[in-house]
Amino acid sequence: MKNFKVLPITFAVASILSSASVFAADTDISALEKRIQELEAKVVEIDYVNDQQQAVLTPDTKVPSGIVFSGYARFGAHYSDSDKRYVRVGSTGKAVGRLGNEDNGGEFQLGKIFQADNGAKWDVVVMFDEWAHGDWADAGGVNLKKAYAGVTNIFESQPDLYIWAGRDFHGRLQQGLNDYFVFTHDGQGAGFNNLNLGGAKLDMGFVGQVASKMGSLTNDNGRYAITSKLHSINAGIGNLDLYANYGFASDEAGVDKTNEDSWQVGAVLGLGSSNKLVMKYADGADDSAFELKGDDYKVSYTSFEGNYKVYDQFIIDYLVSYKNLSGKDVVNDAGDSLERNEYSGIVRPQYQWNEVHSTWLEAGYAMEDYDSGKEVNGWKVTLSQNVSLGGLPGSRPMLRFYTTVGDVETTEAGSSTSTNIDTVAVGAMFEAWW
Repeated sequence: MKNFKVLPITFAVASILSSASVFAADTDISALEKRIQELEAKVVEIDYVNDQQQAVLTPDTKVPSGIVFSGYARFGAHYSDSDKRYVRVGSTGKAVGRLGNEDNGGEFQLGKIFQADNGAKWDVVVMFDEWAHGDWADAGGVNLKKAYAGVTNIFESQPDLYIWAGRDFHGRLQQGLNDYFVFTHDGQGAGFNNLNLGGAKLDMGFVGQVASKMGSLTNDNGRYAITSKLHSINAGIGNLDLYANYGFASDEAGVDKTNEDSWQVGAVLGLGSSNKLVMKYADGADDSAFELKGDDYKVSYTSFEGNYKVYDQFIIDYLVSYKNLSGKDVVNDAGDSLERNEYSGIVRPQYQWNEVHSTWLEAGYAMEDYDSGKEVNGWKVTLSQNVSLGGLPGSRPMLRFYTTVGDVETTEAGSSTSTNIDTVAVGAMFEAWW
């Protein structure tokens, strides 16, 4: 294709050179050389964009000539000779902080973008991931996480509307410091993004949960979700996004799930340029409508997160959250229905020495409080020395050398004694998104 694009330039240059008048003056030759450079630049100049999340194309998306390789990964050695390698408390991700408290893994994506003669833009994407740790996935090693196609600019009245079908990340609302997925509905199905309603845009999808047996399988497992997100709403003080999801099942999901359903609602409100408030309420599910836990199970969650720039080289990230869970799945040893409250607070001061070196200190505390009287308290502190590409906290790739200490204390109901699980670890790892 490139040869066909360059061919007109070749003819133009040959025609000009064949004219004797070209050689009449040095100024004409200089002008010709400048013009050739301009034409060649227009042919080969490409804005190459990488994104491992769902690439929601727009009519303005640049079309690379080759394959887009993107992804996210973190791998390294995490040495611990204590009770536990990591500090785990509660159900909100890494509730005491993710720094120096993360498992290894990665996701690697290949994508291709096409442009039709009528202006429509298509993409075809495939991703393989490796999150074999039990906290993330079944013990199946490498999985096919994505395989989908999408198109935009096919309706004159809705040029930004993007329609997709296949297997993809879906319905994700993820937080950073605790690495918590408030909502997540990765699966296979179809949907659309950026339906312009005037003052807001709508995303919707219908997805089935991918069946798994020591890894991802081809078909869904009979659990489904209808997801929606109303976003880009100007709330005056910041941006407002609204979420609503509904889960249900077919007979393939089994008798215990066929008559169950679930629903979730949530909101993310921007507070200024660097803070946001996250809220959700769920009935019959927690993080995913696929869970179908029954009408007795209810979850509410609220968090506030953001950052404060003390000065250009010193930035502090923070997150506090509260979560309430109730229902038959929150049980004691006797099987009684219970209620549990979870509290979490994380703070991460980050000092950038220059565009390469930085030092981070992350401290976190989390607590589980059961109405039976059981209580779980945990804390973690991590000191990390980093080498990165760029001078900002989000700059990646990053090499990280860290030390982590932490403790989880559990006191059973009616007991005056408690058990402690210590964590002491040192590690070296890389983290990158590209």
